[in-house]
Amino acid sequence: MRVLGVTLDRRLTFDNHASAVARSCNYHAHAIRHIRHLLTLDLAQTLACSLMLSRIDYCNSVLHGAPSITIQKLQRVQNNAARIVLQAPRRSDVNSLLQTLHWLPVERRITYKLALLTFKIQQTSSPQYLNQHIPLRTNASNTRSSFVPLLCVPFRRTSFARRSFSTAAPLTRNSLPPAVLNCDSLCTFKSRLKTHLFSTAFC
Repeated sequence: MRVLGVTLDRRLTFDNHASAVARSCNYHAHAIRHIRHLLTLDLAQTLACSLMLSRIDYCNSVLHGAPSITIQKLQRVQNNAARIVLQAPRRSDVNSLLQTLHWLPVERRITYKLALLTFKIQQTSSPQYLNQHIPLRTNASNTRSSFVPLLCVPFRRTSFARRSFSTAAPLTRNSLPPAVLNCDSLCTFKSRLKTHLFSTAFC
């Protein structure tokens, strides 16, 4: 079943969705590779971002907590895109290529999208149907709570249930350092969040 371009399966592994995204991206990767020698680096990167990474990022917050094999399908697509853009050999170190392009790995891109969505909801209190699922923790014992209010994380018995927005959003938001959480503007938050995730991905 497809909803807003996302393929759903009974167990919500999103494996079929990842496979569909990978097939679409591989088609564009082949086309870009064919003309790569005619493109500048900036133009090649723009094409890869608009035709491939945009598809990987679309509704990617639903992939939070998805099986690693599902995430790896998309990561291989991103790795391929990086090699094409930088005209690197097939066996080149992918991490160094992603760092050169300043691309977050797929798993960090999912975290980025979820953290950004949570921040926007907190700032605007909308949409209401999501805002009601991320209440502030009232009696936190964490020392950070004195200057960084934490969100309440509901108890969930299963890993499947912990993938819900009401659990995933607070866990993701609470895991961020105070330097990121204390931002009061969207622009600053996005910049510090990407810097933090980039450092954790390639430390």
